Amino acid sequence: MNKTLAGLGLVVLFVATGFSTAGGNMSDIILVNAKVWTGDSGRPWAEAVVVRGDRILAVGADKDVKRLAAPGAVTLDLKGGLVLPGFIDSHTHFLSGGFALFSIQLRDVRSKEEFVARVAAKARALAKGQWIINGDWDQTQFTPVEMPRREWIDAVTPDNPVFVNRMDAHMCLANSLALRIAGITKDTPVPAGGEILMDPKTGEPTGILKDAAMALVNRHIPEPTLKDKVAAAEEALRHAATFGVTSLTDMADASTFEVYEVLSKRGALTCRLTVYVPITEVDLFERLKLKTPFGGAMLKLGGLKGFVDGSLGSATALFFEPYTDNPGTRGIFADQMQPEGIMEKRILEADRAGLQVAVHAIGDRANAILLDIFERTNKADGPRDRRWRIEHAQHLRPSDFARFGRLGVIASVQPYHAGDDGRWAEKKIGPVRVKTTYAFRSLIDHGAVLACGSDWTVAPLDPLTGISAAVTRRTIDGRNPGGWIPEQKITLEEAVRGYTLNGAFAEFAEKEKGTLEPGKLADIVVLDRDIFSLGPDSISQAKCRLTMVGGRIVYQAGRTNPKS
Repeated sequence: MNKTLAGLGLVVLFVATGFSTAGGNMSDIILVNAKVWTGDSGRPWAEAVVVRGDRILAVGADKDVKRLAAPGAVTLDLKGGLVLPGFIDSHTHFLSGGFALFSIQLRDVRSKEEFVARVAAKARALAKGQWIINGDWDQTQFTPVEMPRREWIDAVTPDNPVFVNRMDAHMCLANSLALRIAGITKDTPVPAGGEILMDPKTGEPTGILKDAAMALVNRHIPEPTLKDKVAAAEEALRHAATFGVTSLTDMADASTFEVYEVLSKRGALTCRLTVYVPITEVDLFERLKLKTPFGGAMLKLGGLKGFVDGSLGSATALFFEPYTDNPGTRGIFADQMQPEGIMEKRILEADRAGLQVAVHAIGDRANAILLDIFERTNKADGPRDRRWRIEHAQHLRPSDFARFGRLGVIASVQPYHAGDDGRWAEKKIGPVRVKTTYAFRSLIDHGAVLACGSDWTVAPLDPLTGISAAVTRRTIDGRNPGGWIPEQKITLEEAVRGYTLNGAFAEFAEKEKGTLEPGKLADIVVLDRDIFSLGPDSISQAKCRLTMVGGRIVYQAGRTNPKS
């Protein structure tokens, strides 16, 4: 036995009960010569895993598990690779991400000139009248930092409407053609929960629309066909497999579920998908008498998704105190919060219908209001296993940390954002409020379950980028090598658990996945290096070598369309 593993108290063998080890099951796969982090706190380390069908048969030492596999089993020598439970991304915009892979890419743009050049090149590649959308630009990376305007791109897009989003998806830039199509002028009423930026000199729209105002343009963008959506989903699935993502949550709508059903019926899903639909559709669930989660092992409806506010980068996140860099605003309520009291009414309806609720809250006031609603609902309806989720839980008052643990609220967080926003967050909200921004350590210490995700396409889909951010808290500009607000770092094991078992818990699936234990689904990722032994600096260099979903290899580095 490996001395290191023996020193860690390796349990030599544990086997699923109810499995027969006799017979010629040709589907058996043996993963050997590896370091296996099981995620099971009672038996954290092993050397090998035996997979039978879509389940884990045994976990233990190489020499012992080999004896349990059926004759003719396939043996994979992992040459010291690190085996982990498959990564679970608890918050994505997955189908949108698939379309983004086909769209204009603006995330790495650093100047006005580069922005214009990218848009011009895309326009030349499209037919007249085709929309230029997506993009994921970030004005904080521009030199100098400035908000893009329609005048930048009008000359290069006379025949193509443009509506490209900021990376957080809470703000978009429209060119003049898109504004004309939408009928937006200086006299257009601003929708509740939104904002239309106007030029202070001319009073005309600059082209920037925020949150609810984006719907004024979005409703004019042609809806993709089902065929287009399926193609985007297939591309997104291929992308996810390369990073070891075996399960994910898509914050989407009912029409997206239809797309995944097409792939599910074909047996073409290579990742387990949980879809959350808008909380405005709570009546549909009640009429159909559906409880959540609803569905099967590969595809299910997880619950309802709501919004309290916007985002920090767009200055629409809702705070108790004004923004430091813009004292004229404290942020805004999302349109789902209006009229007053409607969100609490919908959450109460959802709870009485047995539905899980996941609600977006960024600013400290937004989080406090949502915690208040959850607390009142708990009191009104009595105890049950609700697993309330706050999506982002980004900026919190110190007094609110304990409420997560006490109320059983899951903090659904995206650690990469800390390394991104950490470059500029203090400018927006000052040195005091940033101390409890992305406060992962404080949340865990107060009993919260941390379910981690990417928010893709707002951030990269690769879970290792999020794990690295949670452990090191280094900002992506390299200016905080010791970590931004380092007291909020969490351990590597806590971060990996956030992308495995805690993600499973957040979707009521911890008995089926999230750890490598006999009887659980064979959802497995293999990394090319042992990040536990090599330390935090190794995380960003690690690569996924193999991804397995339900015993089927869906990705293997260096191979095209690998087969198990």
